[in-house]
Order: sequence, then C-alpha cells, then structure tokens
Amino acid sequence: MFDLVITNGMVVLPSGAALADIAVTGQTIVAIGGAGVFAGSGAQRIVDATGQIVMPGGIDPHVHCGLTMPAPAGASFDSEMPSVVSKASLFGGTTTMCDFVFWQNDSGTLHDAVKQRRGLFDQRCYGDYALHIGVESPLPTSILDEIPALVRAGYPTVKMFTTDITPGRMAHLTNFGDIWEVLKVLAREGGLALIHAEDNDLVMHMYEKLIAEDKAGFEHLAEAHTVMSEELSFNRVIGLARNVPGAALYMVHTSARTGVEAVTRARAAGYPIYGETLHQYIMFNAEDYKRPNGQIYHTYPSLKYPEDQKALWSGMRSGALQCVATDEVCCPLEVKLLGKRIDDTTGGNSGVEPRVSLMYTEMVTKRGFSVEHFVDLVSTNAARIMGLYPRKGVLAVGSDADIVLLDPKLGHTIDGSALHSVDYSPWDGWEVAVWPSMTMLRGKIMVEGGQFNGNLSDGAFIPRKIPEAIRRGPAV
Repeated sequence: MFDLVITNGMVVLPSGAALADIAVTGQTIVAIGGAGVFAGSGAQRIVDATGQIVMPGGIDPHVHCGLTMPAPAGASFDSEMPSVVSKASLFGGTTTMCDFVFWQNDSGTLHDAVKQRRGLFDQRCYGDYALHIGVESPLPTSILDEIPALVRAGYPTVKMFTTDITPGRMAHLTNFGDIWEVLKVLAREGGLALIHAEDNDLVMHMYEKLIAEDKAGFEHLAEAHTVMSEELSFNRVIGLARNVPGAALYMVHTSARTGVEAVTRARAAGYPIYGETLHQYIMFNAEDYKRPNGQIYHTYPSLKYPEDQKALWSGMRSGALQCVATDEVCCPLEVKLLGKRIDDTTGGNSGVEPRVSLMYTEMVTKRGFSVEHFVDLVSTNAARIMGLYPRKGVLAVGSDADIVLLDPKLGHTIDGSALHSVDYSPWDGWEVAVWPSMTMLRGKIMVEGGQFNGNLSDGAFIPRKIPEAIRRGPAV
C-alpha cells in the first residue's frame, strides 16, 4: 500500500506534461500511472490535484545563508540563517538549495571551512542542501591539494571571482594564475568551476572615475559594473578554460547580453559551459535604481539595460542559459537601505520564496514558454549540471519525492511583508498566476494550505558528483 498518492494533476514528467498519478512510499516516488489509476489503491492519503501543475521541487543553485557581509562605515551583518531561508524556500516550492563554503586566507584549511559551514546547516535547515566551495587568491598549494578529496566527498564545484567587486570592501578576487591551477585540478578530478566573471581592472577604474566625477550614488552602479566588463571577463575565462583539457565552466549570474553571447559561442563550438541568470536581471533593469528605495533591486554584478534583459530572455529560450537562480542574500529592509553609494550598496535579495511562481508567471503565462521548459530552468537543469540528478529535479520512479503542487486558484499580488524571510521583497506588488498549495520534501508534506509542518532535522546534506556528460560538452 502506498503512503500517499497525488491524483489527477498535470504532472511535468521527463516525457512531457500529462494528466497522471504519482505514488509515494517513504521518501521515494515508487510508481507513476495514468490519471486516476491509483485513486483506489488504498493509499494512506489521496491528494486530489485536479487543475494543478505537479512539478519536481525547485532547486536554487545559488544562495548565501548566514553570510557575513560588509555594511557602510565599517560595519557588517549576517544574512539570514538556513532556518529562515529554507523555510521561505519551501513555502515557495524550492526544496533544495546550493550554498557555499568560502575559504579565505585567514580561515585555516578547506576542510576546516567545510566543517564550520556544515555546522551552520546540519540540523538547522528545513530543506535539503548542497555546498559549493569558494576560494580566493593568494591560493596556497596546500589548499589546491585539498580539493581532490572534497570533490570525492561530494563537493565537486568550486567558485572563483575574477574581481574584488567593490574597492576595499568585498575582496574575493582569484587571479588568473590561480584560476588556471584550480581548473587543472577540477579537470583531473571531475569537478566543475563556477565563475563570477567581471573584469577587475575595468570595474575598479570605473569606481575611481565615477567617484572623481561626483557620480558616487548607487543609481550609477550599472556604470561601475558594465556590459563591457562582462564581455571581457567571460571571454578571458572561456579562453583560459579551453586551454585546460577536461575543464568545464558554469557562469554564475549572467547579467548582460555580452555574457549570453560569449556562452552561446562557446557552446556552439562544443565547449562544456553552462549559464545561470537571476530573476532580478530579467525583471529589473538599471532604471529601477532611480525608483524610491532603489537599492532593493540591486545585486552584484549590477542590473543592466532593457537590451540586456531581452538578451537574457532570448538566452533562456534558446538554451544558452540553463538556470534561474536567486543569489540570495537575505537581510531586512533597514540593512538593505544602509548603502547609498556605488561602493557600499548591499547586494543580494530576498528572492527564494517567490522565484518559482514568478518564473511560471513570467515564462509560461506571459511569454508562452512550455511548462516543461519552465521546470527545466527552475529545477531539472540545475539538478543535471550540479550532480543532483536523478535523485533531485525530476518526477520519476526511484527519485526523491520532492513534489510541488502549483495551484492557479492561489494566484495573487505579492505582499512582501507576508513572505517568510524578511520584511520586504523587490517583487512587492507583482502578480503571480500560481502559488504552491503543497510542498513535499522526500515524502514529507512540509507546507500545505499555508501551514508549515517542517522540523529543522528534516533537511539533509546532498553529496554530489558531476556527470561525465556534463563535463564533456554542453549536455544541457
């Protein structure tokens, strides 16, 4: 006898969307059949999903929980902890988040950094999670030597920055020599490099120039983090990686048309490269900085221009971009508004809760994307690229029963104060055509009818291995 059956929903399967039933026993999907076929199976519970979209749990491949961030006047703050962000994620239909272990020069070994970061999540996260590694220069040989064991232990992705982002405030740069060395290790061990790509020389030059010209207000951020900077850095990183046999790239938060173009060219040539964008970049642009409290729309790199938004949408449609993430840095409005200048504005946003419903609305309802393509961009592609598939990101027999029901009857106007992370949302006042009526994590109903049923012990660390096909060519 099944523990639970979801019946009569429009189920987004690998073969396409179809009216179907899904049966769950324990933590796993154990059977899939035609609509109504399991309704009389004697399951302990039957969920009637008539009129609803049934999809695999969303996967956000890029979040930052509990991250210490610089604030103006030498202050700092910690972004919201996994307990807060994971709860909001589950309310919004995201069941798995990928966060980061950042190694810095004064933080001991990589293994020390991993142990500390796991301590922040283990038994303190409602949803499932994976962790990327992050490194910076100068990068000792001892740190390079730790990467192979961590790849084998389920941490196969390493993030590197080609810029310090802001002058004297967020110094994370990995120089190209160190990037080259990491790429060689990852190529040999079967890992994947995540790259924040901006041209550091140009970014820092523009900060100096804008401040000298009395253009230091945050409304000038797009002039500091430019379209040209993305073009130069994307192409330089790609050129470097193509000289390392077996290296593969995932370009985080692509924001400009030049980034889309660089990824498109490399994929056309058969190179294993993948592109991520954020729902900030496709829904807001540099003009939004001029609105009241315009800081709330910002993340790094900056918002760009309408022509860049158009290119991002085209890249999502063509397959040049595979994932829509959040780059979540969740902080209260009071903190988000502290920065007033190009060199002290806080990046990141509170975006994990509305992401799935917003993307369904913007993709399927407004732009005619198929529901299958929508699921790919908010779940399946991230699972495939990051080594979570087929455990995650798919409704299939044997997969984790991470299941979300999107109900058109729950469409509404987003009220940022009613969300479950912080006291504001950049998407306050936006219309969504659907909202989750139920979110299930490994067979447990975590959210139903607005009621939260999770425990902090429910979330689990998910070790990963990057498939050979992902590293061999543009497989997604």
